Amino acid sequence: MLPQVHGHFLRAWVAAMVAMAAMLPGCGPEESPEARVRSVVAAGEAAAEARDLAGLLEHVSPAFRDANGGGPDELKQYLRGYFVMHPSVYLLTRVESVEFPYRDYARVQLKVGMLGREATDPATLDLAADVKEIVLELQLEDDEWKVVRAAW
Repeated sequence: MLPQVHGHFLRAWVAAMVAMAAMLPGCGPEESPEARVRSVVAAGEAAAEARDLAGLLEHVSPAFRDANGGGPDELKQYLRGYFVMHPSVYLLTRVESVEFPYRDYARVQLKVGMLGREATDPATLDLAADVKEIVLELQLEDDEWKVVRAAW
């Protein structure tokens, strides 16, 4: 059954990463823009591992679009489905680069390893694991970094 689940796993995994990158509201002016963006990624990782759907989606821009044209509603559906299918989520996130093509726009390249236990019999150990490279684009909206685009 894992090959059927893999496509859903991938979508949910990417959705979780996109949302988690938008987790933290803007910080004080003493932090550099790069430090603020890295904090967003770290806080999002923690929220995803805590399976906090509302927290993950709180800072996703209404203008969000993934590489397939999906918006915030599709992202919410993917995350909800992933959390139902995987009662535990463990992430290992590495920020490869943070670029600022514009003052209020950031491009983040991530490498993310994800391990989730599938929701089957609790006595079994059905795991799904993957490593992906993701590019997130964040925009500064009302002094908060919000994810506006994601590609993987």
